[in-house]
Amino acid sequence: MTTLHLARHQPGGEPVLLLLHGLGATGEVWDGLLQRNWEGEVIAPDLPGHGRSPRLDTYSFEAMAASVAAVVPTGRQVVVLGHSLGGVLALALADGTYGVDVAAACGVGIKLRWSDAELAKAAEVAARPERVFATREEAVDRWLRVSGLAGLVPADAPLVAAGVVESAEGWRVAVDPAAFGVGAPDVPALVARATCPTFLAAGERDPMCPPEQLLEVDPDAVVLPAVGHNLHVESPLTLWPLLERLLASFTDALGR
Repeated sequence: MTTLHLARHQPGGEPVLLLLHGLGATGEVWDGLLQRNWEGEVIAPDLPGHGRSPRLDTYSFEAMAASVAAVVPTGRQVVVLGHSLGGVLALALADGTYGVDVAAACGVGIKLRWSDAELAKAAEVAARPERVFATREEAVDRWLRVSGLAGLVPADAPLVAAGVVESAEGWRVAVDPAAFGVGAPDVPALVARATCPTFLAAGERDPMCPPEQLLEVDPDAVVLPAVGHNLHVESPLTLWPLLERLLASFTDALGR
């Protein structure tokens, strides 16, 4: 089983909050959200093939969810907040088949509709040879664009460090290109299989998950005002109502 790089905050506290980043990013994208204290433990892994985590031979939502499940503390109830790809994995973990006791899960900014052209483009990106850059600056620029953080995060921000890696040949982006071929999720099916409360959310200005598509899939979804796709970086505390809803579900589960 792949052992993921894992950041842990406030170890031992309850409930455990599992934060799952999106495609191309790393666990550091959640740092701004931690400016407001969660009362329990927070864990934020780099997903397989991202940042400092090892790569997979083949990428699927199931394989990635299993890798995440392997680093979740055993015997603890967990609430999960995932963004984009991480949101899909949050919903996958909620079905109870990965050995994680999920009390509630939220997927934020999940792309719900995929055209044939978009899937073909993703497959083409996944098959490309990995690029090596002569300078760190070039690699950082590429990583910011690949992760969707260009314009939101300056090149000298601390969280950029995990997004690039130096090798004997030069600098590369710390993302396995093959991860882009993971495919399109069946979000309604994932929600239907969940054995705990789940809900969806997205920014009002998210072009990848427009509110009308979001509410069609989940009429109780949360539309967060005046933010876009990478809302957890753009305006981190906008997500706090989602955390409060997850915490309420955890509390309800304790009372049953």
